[in-house]
Amino acid sequence: MQSVAENKKSNNIAEYIIYMYQMEDLIRSYQGNQDELKTFVVEKYPVSEEEKSNIADWYLGLLDQMKVQEILEKGHLEELNKLVSELAQIHWNLLKTDPTYFETYGKAKPFILDAVMQAEGQDLGNEIQICLNGVYGLLLCRLLGKKVSDEQLKSADAFGDILSTLSYHYKVKGSISKN
Repeated sequence: MQSVAENKKSNNIAEYIIYMYQMEDLIRSYQGNQDELKTFVVEKYPVSEEEKSNIADWYLGLLDQMKVQEILEKGHLEELNKLVSELAQIHWNLLKTDPTYFETYGKAKPFILDAVMQAEGQDLGNEIQICLNGVYGLLLCRLLGKKVSDEQLKSADAFGDILSTLSYHYKVKGSISKN
């Protein structure tokens, strides 16, 4: 699991964030119970005992972070919130400088506004958080076997275009800052 997360983090930051949202929700589904996480999650992996031990350590490390940050019921890890803020900053910069990105954003904007209207005053966070929530919501619907509307598919597609572009720019930015 840690290697999956690290791979996603280095290759597509938006996928990493969504993957980690899944991990947070998985931990929440067991109410943070370490024994149940080990029994019902870690033990199900078809890997060696040593790998299971590493996987358990990773999950328990996430659980500890969630407890310390008091997000066992709702919210996201500080690291993820920071990454979303970084993507939002890239988003705002691209809107001012990249006509192609501005066009891509234009296709997603009606769906973003629709999400805000449906929230009825609830704070959804910045536009990038809304895009992430939209894609994650589609994933959850599919995992739970719920019917997905054409509108959900269109919005997730538009949000995915935004997130893919931002992930690319995030990765390029990271490559440049490492040199």
